[in-house]
Amino acid sequence: MPHLFDPFTLRGVTLANRIVVSPMCQYSSADGFAGEWHLVHLASRAVGGAALVFTEATAVAAEGRISPQDLGIYRDEHVDGLAGLVRAIHSLRCPAGIQLAHAGRKGSTTPPWQGSTAIAADAGGWQPLGPTDRPFSSTYPLPRAMTLPDIEEAIAHFSAAAARAVDAGFDVVELHAAHGYLIPEFLSPLVNTRSDGYGGSFDNRVRLCLAIVDAIRARLPDRMPLLVRISASDWKEGGWDIDQSIELARRLRARGADLIDCSSGGAVPDVVIPLEPGYQVPFAERIRQGAGIPTGAVGLITEPVQANAIIAGCRADVVLLARELLRDPYWPLRAARELGHLVPWPIQYLRAAPARTPAR
Repeated sequence: MPHLFDPFTLRGVTLANRIVVSPMCQYSSADGFAGEWHLVHLASRAVGGAALVFTEATAVAAEGRISPQDLGIYRDEHVDGLAGLVRAIHSLRCPAGIQLAHAGRKGSTTPPWQGSTAIAADAGGWQPLGPTDRPFSSTYPLPRAMTLPDIEEAIAHFSAAAARAVDAGFDVVELHAAHGYLIPEFLSPLVNTRSDGYGGSFDNRVRLCLAIVDAIRARLPDRMPLLVRISASDWKEGGWDIDQSIELARRLRARGADLIDCSSGGAVPDVVIPLEPGYQVPFAERIRQGAGIPTGAVGLITEPVQANAIIAGCRADVVLLARELLRDPYWPLRAARELGHLVPWPIQYLRAAPARTPAR
């Protein structure tokens, strides 16, 4: 059976193991540019032995940022800084991934440590876009309902961002279609109350997501994997659910998506999510089985034995760690030791490694 330290191949990229650094917003950019914090943050996870390191959600348009401090790929000038991140990750013999994102109606807000509330225009805020003019909550900004030209422009932004990601040297692209941002706002019947071709029926609600995947896939070389992170459930009656997620995953596979990264929630604020270790793993398992596409499991995966069991049980093909890798950037090296696997360590760290550890 596969285990956590088996290699895994998607198109032309082979991961050394099944541990992936999940995209995690850092809210540390100025006008979208990557800086020293991003370099240190991402490179340290590659040093720690992860098989693939993702940037945070990287905005494809200025109005698609969650906050003014978000990382961006909406200007050609952003490419050089992102390319520097890629070179640093590659120097540690690790592939680099980028998550392309648009915040939709959840944009123009402060960082979490400032409350994630609306930012006034005179303080650097903007009016975000959404499928309708309803805000996420009373503390979020009032969005403008997107017109058909707005939708076409958003698709074009994702297409241009994909081309910039290729220019920057990334190995993998992930589309952020989760957590209540632009794409899942269109997917969720709780949010999308449009009456045109982008609202109402399932086919209409998935139209934007599929169009964006087509636009991104067209800009990527065939060797380059495309992942899609979705919220597999809104956790609310009448909302987006696992059965709709399976059908969407089938359609994404047919359009050249290579793996579904299975998260949940974020579309509406008034939900209760049953948080427990691995609470989202069943979504990854059902989509993997029902749609015939590789999946990633994410969410309260903290222990090596737990992560290994997910892979060994064929419940997902990779695990994505977020907060646990903030607590312990070297978690993959610790997991290998606890599970009895010898994996390569950076040659500079060999003096601290277990006996017979190979160098990388």
